[in-house]
Amino acid sequence: MIWRVVWGALWRLTAVVALLLAAATFYFYSTLPDLSELMDGRARGSVTMIDADGQVFAWRGETFGGVITTETASPHLVNAIIATEDRRFWWHFGISPRGIAGAIRSNIAAGRGAFSGAGGSTITQQVAKLLCLGRQFDPAEWASEAEYEADCRRGTVWRKLQELPYAFALELRYSKSEILTVYMNRAFLGAGARGFEAAAQRYFGRSGSEVGPAEAAMLAGLLVAPSLYAPTRNLQRAQDRANVVIGLMAREGFLDEAEIAEARAFPATLSQAAQARSGGFFADWIMQSGPAYLTRETTEDVLIQTTLDQRLQTAAEEALSHVFGTRVRADSEAEAAIVVMAADGAVRAMVGGRRHVPGGFNRATQARRQTGSAFKPFVYALAMELGFEPYDMVEDAPLTINIRGSGPWSPRNYTNEFRGMMTITEAFARSQNIPAVRISEAMGRADVRRAANAFGLQAELAEGPALALGSSESTLLDMTAAYAGILNGGSSVRPYGFTALTLAGEREPLMGIGGGIAERVISEEAAMRLTWMMTQVLEAPYGTGRRARLPDGRQAAGKTGTTQAARDAWFIGFTADYVVGVWMGNDDNTPLVGVTGGGLPAQIWRETMERVHAGTPIRPLPMIVPERPELEPPSSSTPVPDDRPRQQSGDSLGNAIRDIIGGILGN
Repeated sequence: MIWRVVWGALWRLTAVVALLLAAATFYFYSTLPDLSELMDGRARGSVTMIDADGQVFAWRGETFGGVITTETASPHLVNAIIATEDRRFWWHFGISPRGIAGAIRSNIAAGRGAFSGAGGSTITQQVAKLLCLGRQFDPAEWASEAEYEADCRRGTVWRKLQELPYAFALELRYSKSEILTVYMNRAFLGAGARGFEAAAQRYFGRSGSEVGPAEAAMLAGLLVAPSLYAPTRNLQRAQDRANVVIGLMAREGFLDEAEIAEARAFPATLSQAAQARSGGFFADWIMQSGPAYLTRETTEDVLIQTTLDQRLQTAAEEALSHVFGTRVRADSEAEAAIVVMAADGAVRAMVGGRRHVPGGFNRATQARRQTGSAFKPFVYALAMELGFEPYDMVEDAPLTINIRGSGPWSPRNYTNEFRGMMTITEAFARSQNIPAVRISEAMGRADVRRAANAFGLQAELAEGPALALGSSESTLLDMTAAYAGILNGGSSVRPYGFTALTLAGEREPLMGIGGGIAERVISEEAAMRLTWMMTQVLEAPYGTGRRARLPDGRQAAGKTGTTQAARDAWFIGFTADYVVGVWMGNDDNTPLVGVTGGGLPAQIWRETMERVHAGTPIRPLPMIVPERPELEPPSSSTPVPDDRPRQQSGDSLGNAIRDIIGGILGN
């Protein structure tokens, strides 16, 4: 009698559960879309960056490598997934009671709750999770896609119960091959790769249709913990996990003895692009400088053709590492940045600090620091444009300027010494401050500001006479681009890092070049005279940049810069081929110890240039070498230097130049 009552209750309860399960299954079945709509569930797209040689060097966002199916994928890849995740996949009806029972036993034995830890989920159930039971990402409900996916992966009992009818619906709506295809295209596999095609390209530089047993095993091994086992994070750990998968494939009879032996003897390794961790700062800059709708906020998969030269990038990174490893004490917290650029503004390499953190602070593009004497070339550029000659004379003597509202201001030289009359080339090469101020005041600060702005220094420049000494701030990228304007013959440039942005699968780019040569600032002749003056910074026995001199006789021009209290140290210069800018300083703006622009920055610059030019032919700089005038004995008519305090006047530029020639410059 009791058994009859129990049996009656049991079959009625079973019938109710079955009806509810059937109803839920029918409901989910009616909501399932066409297969093509399930391939890529990201709300945002990805960005793949290609260097100047056509090689991929960086990825941002979740990379989607294109649709791969069970028919187009390598058989080894399909078998590795089945052996690792669900060896009964081809025969079960969406769930595996045996697998669930085994997972419960495993969890209890490990001291966890019955439904905590291993879940015994089939591939079909995992697809249900990946599809979030049909719920779409809603920015109003979830702050980010990461939060949305974390919610979808929650392992609550209620969520697992919901997965059952959804898994049944998937089995009814799609074939086994189609379910596996969805899984292969939506699974996250570390390093920003979404889907096995993207992961194969990301790690091995080849399609998922071409991978062999070793590579397939490594990819399938990522499924259990993508970030932990990503080969870009720890290759040995990824290879060890792949070896486990090879054993699972062997157990299922998917590999013969020869294939097993080869896969274990020759484990999968990363492609050259995946191994090279160079260009991170450059990639970050591209993401920030490109249009947001095609970079940071893209909903499409975008390919960006960039100007990066990986050989030059490696050269810059190695140069920085070499100098800090051999000439800087180990506990130093000083930072440095390097930009390598072509004369038209194309950025070929960028180092934004000693260590790259994805999305971190880029000192080459984001740090605005005082430029110091690295600003002086723009003062002398205007002087060359207005007719001054490299061997014209200027006085290096005490000078006081009355600044309205501030009182008297007296600039000092770095050495606190005065050298009297000297050529403007010597004043420039020695980086004497007082002659630079005298020339700037003679030409007019407003004109100097306009010239510097025209060369590309768009930050607000100082209004006072300290303008000539680099009291204004700029980024290393903008300063390097401004020097490129001198190398190219006097035309400003807009620094750029990409040449085309194209949607994946399309041939025609959406957007072309993002910069290049702009308007002319000074004449070519003036630029060539200034270039010769800048060579003396390195070549003259009194030049402040002698440590930057290149050993192979290659002509180079540049300028040192050191700001007040040595908070910033610069060396920027160029050969006939490249412009290289170097900045060094502390992130908290505290002074450097024993560092000037002619010291460590000049050495970093030289080490970079030596590596950049390795194996390249020597080309002369485009410059005009002036004729040295014959010296004449002084006469009674020689102007006497005017040491009285000078006040900025509102006279015209012509009057100012006549004043400087009559009172400051000599013949």
